[in-house]
Amino acid sequence: MRFTTLNVGEPRPKGRIGVPEVMYRMVPEQVGAWVLTELPRLNQAILDDHAPPGLLLSELEEHVLSHLPEVAQLTPAQAQRLVVLLGFVGASVARHYQEHTPGGIEHPEHAFEPLTVGGAQIPFRAYFTALAEHTGTGHYDRDSYSSLVRWNVGTVRVRLDDEVIAELPGVFDDGRIRSYTGTVGEERFFLLVKQGEAVELAVNDLLCPLTRDRASLIGEDARHRVRAATVLLATLRRLMVDFAALPAEETMPPEMFMDVFRQFAAHWTSDDIPPSGALDPEALKRDFLLGLNLPDYDQQARRLFPALLEHERADLDELMSGPTLPQRLLAEIGADEHGLRLSDDGDLRRLVAHHPALIDWYRLLNMHARASGAHLMLSKKFLFKPQRQRDDEGLGDRLLVSNRAGTTGMTETFLERVTRARQDHTLAPLRPVLIAESPDNGSAAAVRSGRGAAGPVVVELAG
Repeated sequence: MRFTTLNVGEPRPKGRIGVPEVMYRMVPEQVGAWVLTELPRLNQAILDDHAPPGLLLSELEEHVLSHLPEVAQLTPAQAQRLVVLLGFVGASVARHYQEHTPGGIEHPEHAFEPLTVGGAQIPFRAYFTALAEHTGTGHYDRDSYSSLVRWNVGTVRVRLDDEVIAELPGVFDDGRIRSYTGTVGEERFFLLVKQGEAVELAVNDLLCPLTRDRASLIGEDARHRVRAATVLLATLRRLMVDFAALPAEETMPPEMFMDVFRQFAAHWTSDDIPPSGALDPEALKRDFLLGLNLPDYDQQARRLFPALLEHERADLDELMSGPTLPQRLLAEIGADEHGLRLSDDGDLRRLVAHHPALIDWYRLLNMHARASGAHLMLSKKFLFKPQRQRDDEGLGDRLLVSNRAGTTGMTETFLERVTRARQDHTLAPLRPVLIAESPDNGSAAAVRSGRGAAGPVVVELAG
């Protein structure tokens, strides 16, 4: 991993006079190696009270901050890598400061005041902001979902019938996953989240073409896309269910998730948006493609916009301004949701017989809801249930990052409402007459029974 395009024999950049060329070329590698190996060890030592928090600042000054290149000398891809690395640095500084400084939680920005970059003594936050802008992606001025998950983890590919249908690149090619404390659990969690997003990307790539004007939603092409998307959502659900079933030593115990992992999502400023799975843009897109009858959900999504990348905000804005795919579907067959809810079983059977594509769309929406249920199950297992037990035992909550809600403020009650809204989808009135058509409630096996159905799905980490 090199953060400079210099080759031996090229002149040194201006501002680097007196710095040996080989040293200049190797310094960013030193920074990357330090964040990958030394930062986790130092974080763990501080958490175990084996090292003072101030040691982090002095080590950063010696091994990282004094060696960072000028932002203008970086390519956008190199800036992305440094955003990932310094995102972990900033999260570590913010956490330890707030946990060990009286009043630190009320004024998180003070954590960064001692940190300056290079000989120019640029404040750390100013350097990070310039770095984020230099990526050309519209990245937030702190760590985010994009940098922690998508850019950090290597390229993930999704194969359907041995064909790569989606690829979610990372920005490193070393096969490593950076983390806060270097544990297997953290790495596997980051990998799980990126695998999930890659599958969601594949789903959305199948469905988005159906939003075009005059695109038929009941033709054979649409039905094939919907069936494949349903198989993919079944795969997404299975990823989460399988992760929950693993022994704690292969994932992470709830206590580690709550007390170690989540606490690194502390604020950098009092009103910023910490990284969260709620910022997964492909999950948000799927909700606006398939519809979610929940008041103010669009406002909830827009509140997260600053922490998304520029193209993600644009894609979501476009989807939010148009009708959902189920609404387009009903309009195409001359029906509407209100009419469906008022129809008796006989009318519904005749409608399905006349438009069998409704069966495929119903299964898709049903699997969307089931995947949502699996996510809720994970949230309950690793967060909400353990915290309720702590409350019952009088142990209270963490002061830094509350375990009574997600880092973007989503409570258990809100997630339950979202899951119920996905279950009560546009085609839910068809449920009584389609139970016989979907005896397994929309499993992948049922999807494959149709003509042109999709085959096995493989989600793989490249390299």
